[in-house]
Amino acid sequence: MEFYEYRIRLDEALTYNNLRQAKVIATLAYLKARRVECLSERLYFKAQLAIIDEDYIEAIELLEKTIQHNPHDGAAFNDLALCLVELGLLKESLFYFDRGIKAEPDYANIYHNKGWLLAHLGHYTEAMALYHKALFLEPHRAVTYENLGHILEGLGRKEEAVSAYRKAVGLLKSEHGTIRRQIQDRIQEILCN
Repeated sequence: MEFYEYRIRLDEALTYNNLRQAKVIATLAYLKARRVECLSERLYFKAQLAIIDEDYIEAIELLEKTIQHNPHDGAAFNDLALCLVELGLLKESLFYFDRGIKAEPDYANIYHNKGWLLAHLGHYTEAMALYHKALFLEPHRAVTYENLGHILEGLGRKEEAVSAYRKAVGLLKSEHGTIRRQIQDRIQEILCN
């Protein structure tokens, strides 16, 4: 398996909070990177293990080293920004999201995560623009549709929210049945009010 595939599987496991699966994937990728002597990937996946263990300081140090070895690694910038969010350093996290967008402008995840942070800060218009950019780059990302639905619902744009939620439900894999049911329940609540 190539490192890109490990990264995709890891991102999905982390997105849906399957930490046990994430740890297995990150460990396998780390061991492979060590075996093939790929320093930037070894640092990146070691950082992922630190993130899973909630050691954000260690993860930041490893991600900074990853970026030194590969300054175009948008995922490393993204994850560094998310670690800063966990430490309450929101201004700094926005700086790293922006650096990551500049480093790898076609990396959808970073637009999604910056949008998520801006939505939590109440900057809904900016967040929606970032979600749309993420969906332009990766149109089959269910979690982005779900988060877009939350913003639209909060803005009272119920029909658009329902549409976004329905797209999320349609894109969720079968193993995410609990999340699918939660979104379907949310749709019913909107339609009944």
